[in-house]
Parts: sequence; C-alpha cells; structure tokens
Amino acid sequence: MALRGRPRTFDRDEALGRAMEIFWAKGFEGASMNALIDAMGIGSPSLYAAFGSKEALFREAVDHYVAGDGSEIWKAVKDAATAYGAVEAFLMTTARVFSRTDRPSGCLITLSGLHANDSNEAWRAELIARRAQNTQDLARQLKKGVERGEIAPTADLEAIARFFVTVQQGMSIQARDGTEQAALKDIARAALAAWTPLTASR
Repeated sequence: MALRGRPRTFDRDEALGRAMEIFWAKGFEGASMNALIDAMGIGSPSLYAAFGSKEALFREAVDHYVAGDGSEIWKAVKDAATAYGAVEAFLMTTARVFSRTDRPSGCLITLSGLHANDSNEAWRAELIARRAQNTQDLARQLKKGVERGEIAPTADLEAIARFFVTVQQGMSIQARDGTEQAALKDIARAALAAWTPLTASR
C-alpha cells in the first residue's frame, strides 16, 4: 500500500505578507485568486484551508498592513513632542512611506476598496471605519496640543484632523499616480501652512 504524502507546509506569515502586497497593488476586486495563489506560492486548497475565503484573507492582510507597514506613520506621530510636530510627522512620514519603491505606492486602506457594490459592503465598511479611526487618532494628538496651550481651546479639532487626513488620502492617490517623494513633501508643506489659521483663537 502506497504511503500518502505529507501535506505541503508553508510559512503563513510570509504568505500573508505576499497576499497583502497583491491587495495593496491591485485592490480587493483587482486581486484575482490566481494572482494571490501565485504570489503566496501555495495551492488553492491550502489558501482556503489556512484563510477560509478571499474576504477573510483580505481582512487578515489589512490587519497585517496596519501592524507592519502602516504603523510607521503613527509611530512618528506619537513620538512627536508637539501637536504641530505630530501633524508634520504625519504628513512628512506619509510622503516617504507612500513613495517607497520596494512596496506598492500609496496606502492599502485608502486605495483597496473605494467602489461600493452588493458583494463588498461588509469589508468596505471596515475600511471606512479604519479611515475614520485615523481622523479620531489625529484629533487625540491635537487635543494634547490644546492641553499644552499650543492650540486654541476654540479650535475645531475634528475638522482640523479631517483636513490633514484628507490631505494624506490625496497624497496616497498622488503616490499611486507616480508622484515622487519630493513633490509629496511639497504638498505636505503647503498643507502645513494652514496650521496657524486653523489652530489660532477665533
């Protein structure tokens, strides 16, 4: 009687990282199962056994992005000593990270699921929630600036945070279109010029 072969093993984290890059480059709908399987170096049965479905794989890929590549920007924000420094770090680190040549350009969370349809409503809502969380996280940094006397108590922190997050999202699209780091930093500097009128007493 012939012995059955052992199941093929693979590095799950490595395969997930490769899937993340496919979703990052092509978006959820543009990432075909064939492209994912080829990039991950596994067969279709192994993919479904390990991750369950394309949607579940995408969710894990987003978590992987947030914990890895996506965390670099927020580390710079949290390390800043002032509220202005936090926003400057937010935009300048964005310019560098989004334009790297060893990764897909732009932001996975911004670019991978913009178009709504009946089949993507659930996971697209999760991306929208993550983008909204960015605004809340930046607003918390601004609140510290109010407490330190750097920002006027009358300033609309949510509106300010939303403005700078919107600039970042635009930088993501610019980066995907091929805009280089220097030009992205010019965009960041132009946005930072609005800091004083946005944060001063009214």
